[in-house]
Amino acid sequence: MKKKSIPGMIDRMAEEAKRGRVSRRDFMNYSLAAGLTATTATGLWTKAAAAQPKKGGTFRWGLHDGNTSDTHDPGTYVTRQMIFLGHTHRSYLTMINGDGSLGPDLADSWEASEDASEWTFELTPNATFHSGKPVTADDVIASLNHHRGEKSTSAAKSLLTDVTDITKDGDHTVKIKLTGGNADLPWLMTDYHFAICPANDDGTIDWKSGDGCGPYKIDSGEFGVQWDLSRHEGWHREGAYFDKVTMLVLNDPNARQTALVTGDVHSVSLIDLKTKSLLERDPNIIVDNVPSAAAITMPMFCDTAPFDNVDVRNALKLSINRDEIIEKIAFGAATKANDFHHSPAQPYYPEGIEQRDYDPDQAKSLLKKAGAEGLTVNLSTADSVYAGAVDMAVLYAEQAKASGIKVNVVREPNDGYYSDVWLVKPFTLVSWGARPTPDVMYSLAYKEDAAWNESHWKNERFNELLLKAKSELDESLRMEMYREMAILAKDDGGTIIPFFNNFVYAHRADIGVPDELAASWECDGARAASRWWFA
Repeated sequence: MKKKSIPGMIDRMAEEAKRGRVSRRDFMNYSLAAGLTATTATGLWTKAAAAQPKKGGTFRWGLHDGNTSDTHDPGTYVTRQMIFLGHTHRSYLTMINGDGSLGPDLADSWEASEDASEWTFELTPNATFHSGKPVTADDVIASLNHHRGEKSTSAAKSLLTDVTDITKDGDHTVKIKLTGGNADLPWLMTDYHFAICPANDDGTIDWKSGDGCGPYKIDSGEFGVQWDLSRHEGWHREGAYFDKVTMLVLNDPNARQTALVTGDVHSVSLIDLKTKSLLERDPNIIVDNVPSAAAITMPMFCDTAPFDNVDVRNALKLSINRDEIIEKIAFGAATKANDFHHSPAQPYYPEGIEQRDYDPDQAKSLLKKAGAEGLTVNLSTADSVYAGAVDMAVLYAEQAKASGIKVNVVREPNDGYYSDVWLVKPFTLVSWGARPTPDVMYSLAYKEDAAWNESHWKNERFNELLLKAKSELDESLRMEMYREMAILAKDDGGTIIPFFNNFVYAHRADIGVPDELAASWECDGARAASRWWFA
């Protein structure tokens, strides 16, 4: 055996031990043969065995963003309650793995035509809904069509505007045809709106019943309060180690954190960053701090005065001190942004664009040019948006005073924030989850006709580039297009982006978690219920 191959073999053996695929005797024999001492081999086995998933128990999960107005309609998913519940009791065609790669969920495999204008998804034949009905191509077609067509009210409608037809070839093959190439389509299928629901005879979906084909089935629950679920024995992938899952909506940060410390819950989806260091001292609690493409945004309605003036918009962008906010609000758990919604954690990130920094003098000059000296604006926010969201708005108001701008911070109720405030009031503070590619993010929130165009921004050149970029298979040309789009959003767009926030959440030490946690949402890509276990 070559010496250089030993570490790799040991790593593989340890991974097999974690998954329960090798006995202690075989592990020890291989390790000793590889030259390890008995003490070292025993230590490795103990560590691997502790990380091996075990079934059993009830996982109690405290969530930070849920409203009584939430629904089971996947087209309306927006709060963490809906998103986390969706990933727990429903399935998607594909899923984002812990290492950030794309993996299978209902689709075992997928392939594209040469120009990526037609995709074929092969479904697993093993999936069933909680009602006992097998999952077929008809369910996938109906579920995707729920977000298409003139009558669709889905927030994800804009993501499928390029889809011309969705057909089946037997019960377990789905074909999606597009107007042009889209190399990101399999990634797009991970969007949390595209949950697969049972099809009705008329081609619509049954979303009201809450039936799903995910790892857990709903036993009972009430939006904004609590959900009780139990393992779906027909779950078609690995995981679902807990017998039962209880999801508790705990919008108040103090109540949420207290529940974690006392052991009333085993995990919370968001912790107060001010107390992060204190929690880390508690031997019973493990804080997870995961860099991501999630973002905090401050959209301004570009069709509403005074934000309809680009000089006013840029003056407000120049009046935020991102470094101070990251230090005092995010406690360093963030990546500095530059007013375009394309994270360094996403592909095609445009390097070298000049950073917009805090510059009150330039902001004053722009306000004078716009005839808007002595500007006063209202900024809406709520505690449930982000840990420290209200404090952040107050700090921004202090920073903006140097530009001669008065920012009135409006503290809105947690309940109903995303239904009554966001997309309703002209200047708000918003938390966006991570999207896998810039095309998904831009199509959701920056495309002219997107349902979630939170700043009401319309830029003809941006929309033209968005269409071209998704079908461009030349990587260098695609990179150039995203660079130009970023500059347009930065200099003309209506959104201030202070930072891309890390996902900072926590779990009790008796919970076992994988070595890598997905960065697509808090709590391991919103899949803690199916990926974690009692250690």
